[in-house]
Amino acid sequence: MTRATPGTGAPDDPRPVVPTAATIDVDVVVIGGGIVGLATADALVRAHPGLKLVLLEKEDGVAKHQTGRNSGVVHAGIYYTPGSLKARLSVSGVVQLRDYCAAHGVAYDAVGKVIVATTEAELPRLDALVERGTANGVPGLRVIDADELGAIEPFAAGLRAIHSPGTAIVDYPGVCRSLADGLRRAGARVETGAPVLAIAEDAHGLTVTTPKLRVRAGRLVSCAGLHADRIARMAGAEPDVSIVPFRGEYYFLQPHAQDKVKGLIYPVPDPTLPFLGVHFTRTVHGEVEAGPNAVLALAREGYTHATINGRDLGETLAFPGFWKLAGRFWRTGAYEYWRSFRTAAFVHSLQKLMPSITAADVRRGGSGVRAQAIGRDGKLVEDFAFAETERALHVLNAPSPAATASLAIGEHLAGRVRGWFEA
Repeated sequence: MTRATPGTGAPDDPRPVVPTAATIDVDVVVIGGGIVGLATADALVRAHPGLKLVLLEKEDGVAKHQTGRNSGVVHAGIYYTPGSLKARLSVSGVVQLRDYCAAHGVAYDAVGKVIVATTEAELPRLDALVERGTANGVPGLRVIDADELGAIEPFAAGLRAIHSPGTAIVDYPGVCRSLADGLRRAGARVETGAPVLAIAEDAHGLTVTTPKLRVRAGRLVSCAGLHADRIARMAGAEPDVSIVPFRGEYYFLQPHAQDKVKGLIYPVPDPTLPFLGVHFTRTVHGEVEAGPNAVLALAREGYTHATINGRDLGETLAFPGFWKLAGRFWRTGAYEYWRSFRTAAFVHSLQKLMPSITAADVRRGGSGVRAQAIGRDGKLVEDFAFAETERALHVLNAPSPAATASLAIGEHLAGRVRGWFEA
């Protein structure tokens, strides 16, 4: 069976498959040049020396979407349900990522983070968070009072806070470039500009067609991010979730205001809402980001309000899980859209954490799109999620902290498919 898709990795597109110039034979093909795909390919070639592997990335370079458009935070593992994959892999992934960056000269800085309770109602949630983070094995967590908060972040305002000294910032695109270089040195191929057009399976394996080459492989691992569900269906899997894209929009602090933030300043998350809320983040490039909000993107790669993809939007609106989610959060969604267009409203939200911030202190920055898997019941898939067939493994849900946990996720996936290469 062959399922065709030009460019996007989406099945059932009527446009023809583009002929390819060459065919190569490998043991395994990895789809996706974000940090999870690269880390998985790296783990596979380290676990199986001599493995013939090719990684396919549709853009002209690696880390062009979620990996290259996030805030660059290395999350310590505070928020996640104890025992979940997110909790286990983020805590171990921090250590692996820190050590990798030290060994390969990639920028990494443990600037520390405060999670600030600004009202009495948030204090029980703050205490629950520190208990959860401690249960997850996050080192160094402690609750601090307003005076110590002021010593760490002089412009932050709150009653109490959690201090996480090990929370860090990193150059994720730099990590990806280093991983790609390492793969090439190990004899693997990293093919950019190679969107998947079709995947066919027969008795001998899988054939993945791109505009520049055709790859025959015994096995496939897909880490396709914003197109994860589409690639999985193209390869014959039947995921019961759909990717719904949410755009996060950032502001930058103006140069004169950057000293107001020393590290990372986060709010106590509201457990009734699906995302963390706006916060302040210092980057390894010396800038300070403020945000993000969270609005429905009208395209899977919809980085602006004007970017609309009819097929992407149609799939979102046709998915019953989206309407169930919207039914619960439509008021929040409407406010996020309103705040998206009004700098004053965005600044008002930031003032909860930093009362002295003003509209003159910020300028509009970039944006990213989060690939969030949603079930037919309208619930966000909270943990990392995968789908398997006889010859393929698909990463269906890998939102934050997937970048933090990427090296640990890669080893986890390599372990899951060990039997492919040891039979």
